[in-house]
Amino acid sequence: MTTIVKIDGDAIGVAEFVQTLKLTGQFEGLIEQLVRDRITVRGAKKQGIRVSEEEIQERADQFRRVRGLHRASDTNKYLDALGVSLDEWEAFITDGLYQEKMMQRVCSDQAVQAYFKLNSPKFDSIEVSHVVLDSEGKAKEMISVLRDDPDSFDEMAREHSIADTRERGGLIGKVLRGSLRTDVEAKVFNAAAGELLGPFTSADRSAFEIFRVNAKHPARLDDDTITEVRRLLREEWLRARAQEHVIEAC
Repeated sequence: MTTIVKIDGDAIGVAEFVQTLKLTGQFEGLIEQLVRDRITVRGAKKQGIRVSEEEIQERADQFRRVRGLHRASDTNKYLDALGVSLDEWEAFITDGLYQEKMMQRVCSDQAVQAYFKLNSPKFDSIEVSHVVLDSEGKAKEMISVLRDDPDSFDEMAREHSIADTRERGGLIGKVLRGSLRTDVEAKVFNAAAGELLGPFTSADRSAFEIFRVNAKHPARLDDDTITEVRRLLREEWLRARAQEHVIEAC
């Protein structure tokens, strides 16, 4: 058994470590990340992306500076403590550079602009507030009150909502398409600014939600949208590449 750590001589081995990861739900996420990283490296090499010795050296130097490893002997001791060889460390750094370069190509400014142009309605956003109540009767009474006195929305949210947004007067803030339940989203995004909608019932009927549309914002390529487009480009590219490989759980 390969030992990872000992507590008063009691060894914790790799098998127990892996078992703990599985039982705590962390194993699948780590495996998925490893697969994504490996696919990205293979994709980069397939597309002819190169990593130079100078880039590897620069990244290695950065790695050492961040960890306060100012001398070669410090780095050797650090890697020895991890059980990692110099070759393995260099491979780790090199793969990281391949991943970065591949994602820079996939998520380039040109790719972002092209994706946004084709999918701009997806990035329309609204600003919304809500009140969440624990009974249908309360919800119907509340929406009746709010329709008679819409200016009381924030106050009613603070006093009666069971959501964690109550202290902000029910303000959720900016919401992109895909952030709400499908049946809710269709109605909320088609509503006019200032309109009240609901109550919408949760699947288990434990919560009843009323929305107010505060403002509507047509899609524009701002920083938030660019971040989201890059995320979508990355995920679509990874899904497509995964289809090119045989991935087996062992």
